[in-house]
Amino acid sequence: MAEDIVPFKIEASDAELEDLKTRLRATRWPNKEVVADWTQGIPLAYVQEVCTYWANEYDWRAREAHLNSFAQFRTEIDGLGIHFVHVRSPHDDALPLVMTHGWPGSIVEFHKVIGPLTDPVAHGGDAKDAFHVVCPSLPGYGFSDKPTETGWGVDRIAQTWGKLMSRLGYDRYVAQGGDWGSMVTTQIAVHDAEHCAGIHVNMPVVGPDPETMNDMTDLEKSALEGFQTYNEWDSGYSKQQSTRPQTLGYGLADSPSGQAAWVLEKFWAWTDCKGHPENALTRDELLDNVMLYWLPGNAASSARLYWESFRTPKLDQIDIPAGCSIFPKEIFRTSKRWASKRFTKLVYWNELDEGGHFAAFEQPEQFVRELRGCFQNMR
Repeated sequence: MAEDIVPFKIEASDAELEDLKTRLRATRWPNKEVVADWTQGIPLAYVQEVCTYWANEYDWRAREAHLNSFAQFRTEIDGLGIHFVHVRSPHDDALPLVMTHGWPGSIVEFHKVIGPLTDPVAHGGDAKDAFHVVCPSLPGYGFSDKPTETGWGVDRIAQTWGKLMSRLGYDRYVAQGGDWGSMVTTQIAVHDAEHCAGIHVNMPVVGPDPETMNDMTDLEKSALEGFQTYNEWDSGYSKQQSTRPQTLGYGLADSPSGQAAWVLEKFWAWTDCKGHPENALTRDELLDNVMLYWLPGNAASSARLYWESFRTPKLDQIDIPAGCSIFPKEIFRTSKRWASKRFTKLVYWNELDEGGHFAAFEQPEQFVRELRGCFQNMR
């Protein structure tokens, strides 16, 4: 039946892994950048170093086993197969939580926080903070199906997640997300307020309040500078993915070095990495995430979410309880007074000293504390 929930494991074939290594070793490289930094893009030497490691040392079978240590499933909703992690807490009265990743992320981002969230006692916490955790792969990402028709924007995904939580038996739940996950989570608040008790986002998408332009705080001034930097130097990927995702897909689907470079450059730009992505995450962690694009061949299908939703962002007013965590190296940041204009029941707000765009991946302990703090009054 279409509504069946079927156990799933990631199982790359030996042929897929050998093909990957063959392609990596046969890469036709571009010439070296003519600057001494990352201002022209990810440096040739670093991509070559990572790809050599990927081909010769990276142990996918060990990483695959680690990823499969989290219970995974697939189910069909609205004609599309959805892949998701679902880990129930040992505490029956735990609060159901759906967490949504973005681009260029995946469910890999959440693997460090699932244990502490579902079983806080085993991680030095309190049973009252327990969650039942659901982490779906966005349509066209990970091992969810690739949509074969238009219409799979953040609205439809949010409604699909509501159906998923209902199918799992959760009549009342909370939601969390960053990047596209933030956009999906806010739309859950719009479309499923009957069942969603509250949300938390670590990239609240809020425009500047015109009434504050003559009296801005340091954070607001920094946020505006960040918007400008993004538009001038960091947004080319989004323009391509929101206008011609199919064209981009040919090169990335054919070249693992290209797929890695496309993703890893953003982990340099958007993590709190002090100049190098491996200061924030290990090389294996970075490649685990790239593999969830390479193995399913998701270059074009993941980019299409930009085509569906990026140019017409959903900025509806959010009228259910909401919390925001502002990490210093986030792409888009906002102030509490700006955010309050959109989130009318802002019950939790915190500005952090460390961390970037991939909060659960980079700062898992802090991320867990943020969710516990935000949702403690929504249980």
